[in-house]
Amino acid sequence: MLEIKEYVKVESLEQAFELNQKRTNQIIGGMLWMKMGDHRIQTAIDLSGLGLDTIEEDETQFSIGCMTSLRQLELHEGLNQWSDGAVRESHIVGVQFRNLATVGGSIFGRFGFSDVLTCFLAMDTYVELHHSGILSLADFVNLPRDNDVLIRLIVKKTPMQLYYQSVRNSQTDIPVLTCAAARMENGDYSIVIGARPLRAVRFELPAEPALAAEQLAAQFAESVKAQIVTGSNMRGSAEYRRHLAGVLTKRAVLELEQRKMQEEK
Repeated sequence: MLEIKEYVKVESLEQAFELNQKRTNQIIGGMLWMKMGDHRIQTAIDLSGLGLDTIEEDETQFSIGCMTSLRQLELHEGLNQWSDGAVRESHIVGVQFRNLATVGGSIFGRFGFSDVLTCFLAMDTYVELHHSGILSLADFVNLPRDNDVLIRLIVKKTPMQLYYQSVRNSQTDIPVLTCAAARMENGDYSIVIGARPLRAVRFELPAEPALAAEQLAAQFAESVKAQIVTGSNMRGSAEYRRHLAGVLTKRAVLELEQRKMQEEK
């Protein structure tokens, strides 16, 4: 049961940061995971009055406020066009859920099952924190939880092709395994595997121009399987997840290599 003693709709990030330094206080977003456990919160900190629920785009980047809903991500034409539809595919549960769940909650929580975290880790993504400033998402995801305040995500429009996929026991379930792939202009790959069920992890795989697409996909799949650490839970065993990591990596590389060949025709 969730129990909240006081509620404050803050007027500034400074106020939010100051309140959040007390261990018994907590920032609230959509509250979708928070309400599912036993929590006693002295002061619930609401950021909804700070205008952090927008997606701004310019020639070099996207700026995504922490209170932006996952449904807004799913429907944003510019973001989905740039990401080859990967952001739209990295959805979780149903539309009602995504109308409430926030980017900030998904990213700051660093949930192992987060489709959103897996997807953005494949991109050139940064987080802006009130106290620590701007960090790469790849560095941020491995930091311990603290009492900083996530302001926004910054996604650089670095040239790449993106592909996202997942395996689920049912369409609206939490994923068994997630996979995001990015192919850079020089042929290098970033493969991100999430729902291991640990936090998403990224593998950097250098270009192998001498290999055909099938050979490249098979080689990268074996490399990921050899390196990845997986675990077991009610949705799948560690060995099953390791197998899936190889399968999804191979599919992603074949898809992106096929796109490259079509562009060259």
